[in-house]
This record gives sequence, C-alpha cells and structure tokens, in this order.
Amino acid sequence: MPADFPPWDRVYAFFRRWRDHGLVKEFHDRLRAQAREKVGRDAEPTAGVIDSQSVKADAVVGADSRGFDGGKPVNGRRRHVVVDTLGMLLGVMVTAADVGDRAAARVLLEQVADAHHRLALVWADGGYTGSLVEYCLATLALVLAIVKRGDDMRGFVVLPKRWIVERLFAHLMRTRRLARDYERRTTSAEVMVYWSMTLLMTRRLARSRPQQA
Repeated sequence: MPADFPPWDRVYAFFRRWRDHGLVKEFHDRLRAQAREKVGRDAEPTAGVIDSQSVKADAVVGADSRGFDGGKPVNGRRRHVVVDTLGMLLGVMVTAADVGDRAAARVLLEQVADAHHRLALVWADGGYTGSLVEYCLATLALVLAIVKRGDDMRGFVVLPKRWIVERLFAHLMRTRRLARDYERRTTSAEVMVYWSMTLLMTRRLARSRPQQA
C-alpha cells in the first residue's frame, strides 16, 4: 500500500463495502455519462461493441473460477465486455477462461440492455454467431450485427468496430493490477475493471477545454 494510505485491512474493508453495494459501478456510470456529454454525445448510448479477453490467473484464483482457453492458449479467466462507440465500458462479466463467448454474452447483454434502454445495436465478431443473434432480437429487442472476417484476409486484421473494444483491452493491460487476474472472486475482478476505466475517465474529464481563438 502507498505510504499515505491507511492500513491495508481498512482499505480492503472500504473496497469490499463499495463492491458489495455496487458503489464502484455507480461512480463509474456517472462519470461515463459526463464523459459522453463532454464530447457532445447523449448520456445514454444507442450502439455498442461486445468482445472478450482471456488473461492468465494468479495462483490465488481457485479452480472453481478458472479454466483453459484453448484458442489463445491461456489458463485463467476471461473478461467479457460491452463498450459504447467511444470505447467506454457499459458492462463487464468475468468468467473462467473456458466459458464460451456466446454463453457469457447471453447473460451480459441481458444485463446491459436492462441498464441501457436506448441500446439498439451491438457489433460482434464471428464468435457470437448462431442462436444468440435470434435471442437478442426476440428477447432483448437488440440487433446483434456480426462483423465477419473476409475470405481474402490473412494474418492479424483489425475488423471494423473491433478496434474500439481492442483499445479498451489495451488500456486494461496497461493497468498493473489487471495485467493478470489476481482476484479470488470474479466480482472483485469486475470491480477492478470498473476502477481502471474510472481512472481513465477522470483524466479525460480533468483535461481543460482548448480555448477558441
């Protein structure tokens, strides 16, 4: 802990209380609304992007919430996120790395759609195809638009809209606490993502507006 902080157990007590009462997410959501309005957008988004990121888990992460992502390959957890078109976080869910994107997206998109009633369109990559598209439209009144990779594309290619969420993942990996998953509970891991984005938005809001000549 930094030298000017109270003892670690007192700091953790505040963290646990804020986590369990949803205060960290509330702080984050209020700042997101201000950050969107600062750049001339409505506080509530109408479109977003969904994706996931697998990260290695520390030894403290138990077997009940960790898994192996054979596609990466990574032994740890997976962060499923939905962002708006500015790259600001709308929702996050942390699972074991072997939980599929479509299974997690069904739960996460329901949470996000319930919290953001104006959300009508979400872009996703080919990993979200199948019955999830019909489920979103019929149950959530949400269009899940699949951005497909062309047959002529070779190697690493950033798909349209995909770069928005990739930028968020890059920011998370620059946060030392999120370089890998150190949290025993997935709810704590989710709160750490909200904290990281809260720091990003406070810096954006603190920037002074350029004066017009």
